[in-house]
Amino acid sequence: MLDVSEIKVDGYECVVRGIDRDAGYHGLIAVHSTVLGPALGGLRMWTYANEAEALNDVIRLARGMTYKSAVARTGLGGGKAVIIGDSRTDKTPALLHAVGELINYLDGRYITAEDVGISEEDLDRVGEVSRWVSGRSVKKGGSGNPSPFTARGTLVGLNACLEEVFGSADYRGKVFAVQGVGAVSRPLCEWIVERGGRIVASDVNPDHLEWARTRVGAETSAPDAIYDVECDAFMPCALGASINDDTVPRLKTKIVAGCANNQLENPSHARALQDRGILYAPDYVINGGGIINVAGEFDEGGYNVENVLPRIDNIYHALKEVFATAKEENILTSEAADRVAERRLAEGRAKK
Repeated sequence: MLDVSEIKVDGYECVVRGIDRDAGYHGLIAVHSTVLGPALGGLRMWTYANEAEALNDVIRLARGMTYKSAVARTGLGGGKAVIIGDSRTDKTPALLHAVGELINYLDGRYITAEDVGISEEDLDRVGEVSRWVSGRSVKKGGSGNPSPFTARGTLVGLNACLEEVFGSADYRGKVFAVQGVGAVSRPLCEWIVERGGRIVASDVNPDHLEWARTRVGAETSAPDAIYDVECDAFMPCALGASINDDTVPRLKTKIVAGCANNQLENPSHARALQDRGILYAPDYVINGGGIINVAGEFDEGGYNVENVLPRIDNIYHALKEVFATAKEENILTSEAADRVAERRLAEGRAKK
């Protein structure tokens, strides 16, 4: 039996808690904004120490999704869902069905998608209970794994960064320090090498490093030493908060642009990067390809990849707008991205 209660959080349309003790489920969903459409955001399963830690994560991520969707012009709002638990040992069909029931409680205000600890198969299971699920497997009518689409968007965003700093998107002879060789960054590494770039890769998983060495001829680095690599672009593609007080002074790069979420440990690190002459591509802009892809599942007439790809490629223009706004208004690129998103949200409110 699912027990649902609401949590009041200023600035958020709705935050709900779901507990089903029989299913072993304790989760939260935050709906930050539906001004531009239903709130879309991933479902994350993580070993949070307590509900307070989970709540802090879900509200932070939900707000980020609002801005990501706004800049990407998905026609959707921002939300997020989290499950408190170990995805390796605690996940069951009953638990995933309980997630679907909590999504149904919100009656279309929130659409879920894949995130840390959740697979396509898990989303298929949630979809047995709720229709407000995106990113399901192709056999279940979804668009499948969003990683290649996130990679494509990151690549076109990287093109914009190279043009901004070097005057052209010429990869030849340039060095790209890739932190984390996972599902998104692997195709990204392949595309960079095809264009003449060179990869220096780090990862905590030795198998991932072996892939980088054998498939793209990468040099490899110990996880902590990647910050000291002389490169043209440093690419955070693992967990968040890698750009922090300890790492910013060590970077030897002109660009920070990667597919990880929440790359800055706190907003002040955008200023620290700029003070060192490093261009920062705001993470929620450059890594928006995955959400653009799953948003396409809700197009009139259904999902069509040929309709989605041009929208993903528009990340290039979105970053160009961010960089231009930063220059015109003499603000940080992170502030400019928020400014662009807020303009979209203001336009949406004006139409209502």
